[in-house]
Amino acid sequence: MIDLYSWPTPNGHKIHIMLEETGLPYRVHAIDINKGDQFDPEYLKLNPNNKMPTLVDSDGPDGQPYSLFESGAILMYLAEKTGKFMPTDMSERYLVIQWLMFQMGAIGPMFGQAHHFRQYAPEKIPYAVDRYTNEAGRIYGVLDRRLGEAEYLAGDYSIADIAAFPWTRSYERQGQSIDDFPNVKRWFDAINARPAVIEGLKVLADRRKDGWEKDAEAVNNLFGNAQYQRR
Repeated sequence: MIDLYSWPTPNGHKIHIMLEETGLPYRVHAIDINKGDQFDPEYLKLNPNNKMPTLVDSDGPDGQPYSLFESGAILMYLAEKTGKFMPTDMSERYLVIQWLMFQMGAIGPMFGQAHHFRQYAPEKIPYAVDRYTNEAGRIYGVLDRRLGEAEYLAGDYSIADIAAFPWTRSYERQGQSIDDFPNVKRWFDAINARPAVIEGLKVLADRRKDGWEKDAEAVNNLFGNAQYQRR
């Protein structure tokens, strides 16, 4: 059995979708990042970075329990465990890994900064808004060029697509119109219609509430001093 500690964010949705796609049995435990669950000392034992998601596989390597943090590593682990969504041929495998790393190093951080400075920053800083909105647009352009060459990021549907897709669901918050990127739109619509993706996006969906950015505790836990305390 897999125990997943998560919250309905893009990084959480990656793993929700992957578990639904692979059909592995799992239990989900809500880590309410607004309330500061990620800072609990017991959770720190599982995830030294105080982030989510975290996965604990009771049937890990050699049949022993195994714990993982970082969503990209979790995706690679689940792909290797199940033999799904990651090819074994070396050149094809590293094509998937390249696009997975593109999500980890570019899509997630840059789209996240666009979200922050456009939506959540306590003051609007035009330079920051322009910088990250423009960078988000550049990244969508990279995706659009690639998806004009291939049906999915690495050719076949893979963990690279599973990683990137949840971040593109908020394109409007990133200051983008998906209609400006027709190949991304085609790819987005195809993934969004997959039954496992539909189910994965439902996981913990009822726990996330609008208006949290007006909650002083949530803002402190996500962006304030709580983030920077040494533990």
